[in-house]
Amino acid sequence: MTQPAPTPTVQRVDTKHRYEIVVDGQTAGLTAYRDRDGQRVFYHTEINDAFAGRGLASLLVQQALTDARASGKRIVPVCPYVAKFLKKHDEFADMTDPVTPEVLQWLQTVQTQ
Repeated sequence: MTQPAPTPTVQRVDTKHRYEIVVDGQTAGLTAYRDRDGQRVFYHTEINDAFAGRGLASLLVQQALTDARASGKRIVPVCPYVAKFLKKHDEFADMTDPVTPEVLQWLQTVQTQ
């Protein structure tokens, strides 16, 4: 008999400015963000190679965006994966702000701190 696949869980880790997706006790990937005023600026998403091809990135980003909405944040999709996800998921269009030169400049500043 085969055992059922472990259910992935997504958790926000504020001290690291990211959401992590955990599968069977192992961190399988992350989407990194920084908060700016009322915005959550997502700038990087990755899934570890050992967990690739399972749809984990989509699940991770969907739950991260849902949490951002619950936290009253607007989304700025600097990360190409998050931007691509948003093009397919209209349910987040009402809370998405454009990527502007000001946001990119601000992000460079906070990433070096």
